[in-house]
Amino acid sequence: MTDTYSIIDINDLSKVDFTQVGETTSSTIRKSLDGSKFVLKWKTTPTFITDGTIVPLQILTHYECLELMETPEWSNIIEE
Repeated sequence: MTDTYSIIDINDLSKVDFTQVGETTSSTIRKSLDGSKFVLKWKTTPTFITDGTIVPLQILTHYECLELMETPEWSNIIEE
């Protein structure tokens, strides 16, 4: 089973049950550079997603998530 990735609004961080996702605590999540969003990953969709407690901004595959993490919103581009 492959991982599913989601982009979540930072205001929903307190609603995350970390026992249901790949991250362990709020300090281990990847945040966008402006701090407005974060990434979660899971193998089985968490109940806080299926019951509508949190509505993801985006649902991504591993490849799509890697591409997103390379954008200026998520990564400081180092010019050579």
